[in-house]
Amino acid sequence: MTTHHAGPLAGIRLVEMDAIGPVPLAAMLLADMGADIIRLARPPRADAAWDDVGGAVLHRSRSVAYLDLKNAEHRESALKLIARADGLIEGFRPGVMERLGLGPEICLASNPRLVFGRMTGWGQTGPMAPRAGHDINYISLTGALHAMGRPGEPPPVPLNLVGDYGGGAMFLVAGMLAALLCAQRTGQGQVVDAAMTDGTSSLMSLFYAFLSTGLWVDRPGENLLDGSAPFYRCYSCADGGNVAVGALEPQFFMLLLDGLGLPRDRYVQNDRAGWPAMEQDFAAAFAARPRDSWAESFAGTDACVTPVLSLTEAPDHPHNRARKTFTHRNGASQPAPAPRFSAMPATVWEPLTLSLEAAIARWEALPSSYPAAGGAA
Repeated sequence: MTTHHAGPLAGIRLVEMDAIGPVPLAAMLLADMGADIIRLARPPRADAAWDDVGGAVLHRSRSVAYLDLKNAEHRESALKLIARADGLIEGFRPGVMERLGLGPEICLASNPRLVFGRMTGWGQTGPMAPRAGHDINYISLTGALHAMGRPGEPPPVPLNLVGDYGGGAMFLVAGMLAALLCAQRTGQGQVVDAAMTDGTSSLMSLFYAFLSTGLWVDRPGENLLDGSAPFYRCYSCADGGNVAVGALEPQFFMLLLDGLGLPRDRYVQNDRAGWPAMEQDFAAAFAARPRDSWAESFAGTDACVTPVLSLTEAPDHPHNRARKTFTHRNGASQPAPAPRFSAMPATVWEPLTLSLEAAIARWEALPSSYPAAGGAA
């Protein structure tokens, strides 16, 4: 088992307060980039279903030390570890870290260069900050959930990709990287307040821009990118499989028609009055053949037609195999590190359990990754 840290963040030390949702994914991404991360977690219990949601995938490439944060000695040890870290990420409700005696004020007092990353749904402030919620609740307040789905139907549940991971984990990672760069340059740490409502709202920037210029109507199922356009949606095939069609540009739309055996002059692509008939024709055409037959027909074209693959199928697709988009470990597939770096390729290793004392000792033995106080390295 290797604990060699490779990647552009090699030498950066982070403490991860164990959590579910966006925090473990953010930590996985930072670890994939080479950060040396120690996850502080409660000892797992067989009767606690949510104790280890991440498993060997989301918890990969970093160490874990088990502790009880209600124990004064354990909290003191955690603070010793934090004092040797470049950053910390946590996903508790606002005020929990403060009540544990590990809030930003105390941690930054012991380590002025620390970047203290806070991940919540509603943010650290605002009337809903202390309330519970999940991905679906956070994206419902941003306009994102309302914009999805079909007219007259409740919005679909878009997994937890939009709030937890897009608006949460990705913005936490971006905020941590920016603040770590600042700390390396200035020697000054700070708090990163990442909220899923804020991040998801930012992800919706294009659609708010469209709305302000009249290119988007504030109703689901009536816009170019929400599934109402016949040339930007999914269709069922003869074998029960599905294909995804994304022929937005006119030249790609023409290739789509060619592939379906439909005359190029039958439709005016952006004439919405003709969309219902176009959708019926497309649906009938795709329903006549199996999914993989269509995938093969369109594989060498720019018609933007692809098969909708399952989780078990995706790792074996030729493109994904060629790119090594997935890695295979312990008999199972998992996504490989992304993005890729030419100078320092990432490594993936199994989670490693340490005692808290061993974790502190390991970091004490490493040279400081900080510049001299108050200046650049």
